Amino acid sequence: MDFLSEHQPELLPGNRQLPPTQGVVEAPHGTTIVAVSFPGGVVLAGDRRATMGNVIAQRDIEKVFPADEYSAVGIAGTAGLAVEMVKLFQLELEHFEKVEGVQLSLEGKANRLSTMIRSNLGMAMQGLAVVPLFAGYDLDRAKGRIFSYDVTGGRSEEQGYAATGSGSIFARGAMKKLFRDDLTEDEATTLVVQALYDAADDDSATGGPDVARRIYPIVTVITEDGYRRLTEDESSRIARSVLERRLEQPDGPRASLL
Repeated sequence: MDFLSEHQPELLPGNRQLPPTQGVVEAPHGTTIVAVSFPGGVVLAGDRRATMGNVIAQRDIEKVFPADEYSAVGIAGTAGLAVEMVKLFQLELEHFEKVEGVQLSLEGKANRLSTMIRSNLGMAMQGLAVVPLFAGYDLDRAKGRIFSYDVTGGRSEEQGYAATGSGSIFARGAMKKLFRDDLTEDEATTLVVQALYDAADDDSATGGPDVARRIYPIVTVITEDGYRRLTEDESSRIARSVLERRLEQPDGPRASLL
């Protein structure tokens, strides 16, 4: 990156000049990402659908990626640019650790991602926005933390739970009623699948569990032991249990009034 900055800065992702366009550029977009913290860490999950306008562009897209051993990024927005940004972010964190001999702090990682999002503002103004969700286990504070962003790179730390993407308003509503401070890891993973199901129920761009094709949400857990992605069997078990309960309660679990 230093070499490119000095010799050909226009090749860096944030400096690329796009040709003038008429209207919105059609490109595959990733949608809903959710995160929930629990006493031992944090869970980050995403659905598998990518849309392009009113068309389903992909049914099994990967939206959640490990940033390093103790953090992960969930992408929402223009899929191609988002994946490129995540790969560059992974490379920078690995490079920092090799050069300095220590990992960048979780706060530092969140700040660096904010800068990368801000560098994409020119493309975002043409409809190619990237708005990820960042989560990780803070070794210094011994707890899971969640960071959300806006299109300008503005960063906010979320308490308890967060969501981004087109179905985020519905997912956040579900998590708001189901979240507790004393969730176990199993309860947290079930909660994010419930939230993604509610998002898919009301947002056409969010995909629910696809039993016929065996496509289930990507669910990751980050604790003091590091990043772990749930296996296909684990995620399908949670998704199937949610689907079975929804046959009895189509609108999902109900929170108490008081």
